[in-house]
Amino acid sequence: MPGTVSDLRKHVGFWMRLVSNQVSQAFARRLEGSGVTVAEWVILREMYDGDKVMAPSQVAQLTGLTRGAVSKLIDRLVEKDLVVRKEASSDRRYQDIRLSRAARALVPQLSRHADENDETFFSVLSASERRQLLDLLKKTADLNHLTRIPLE
Repeated sequence: MPGTVSDLRKHVGFWMRLVSNQVSQAFARRLEGSGVTVAEWVILREMYDGDKVMAPSQVAQLTGLTRGAVSKLIDRLVEKDLVVRKEASSDRRYQDIRLSRAARALVPQLSRHADENDETFFSVLSASERRQLLDLLKKTADLNHLTRIPLE
């Protein structure tokens, strides 16, 4: 005799996934015209603060991605002239990367898309409710040691 089966819509995870998928897909659509994917946006945004020269391993550490995944993303960003890559001055086996001028101009525009996307989906909440939702999600992430940046 089978046990009781809970209603799918009673699960917090169901509602989080429903909202998250829609928010992510809408943001990806907003980025389409820029020629940048969500994953590339994450890399660009993480590199944006300051005039950083970084090693790909630092980007991997910041994002929680594997070095292989970061390498592929950086290759794509170099092809798009959004990242400049050169051999590290200290050791030719290593590479230094930095944002190009085009990327430095593009990131603020893409950031506005991210802000507008959040506003579209979460304007139904008051400022207090938004802070509370954000606090609860951060608390849940912290308690479960969730540090990897979601890309898809």
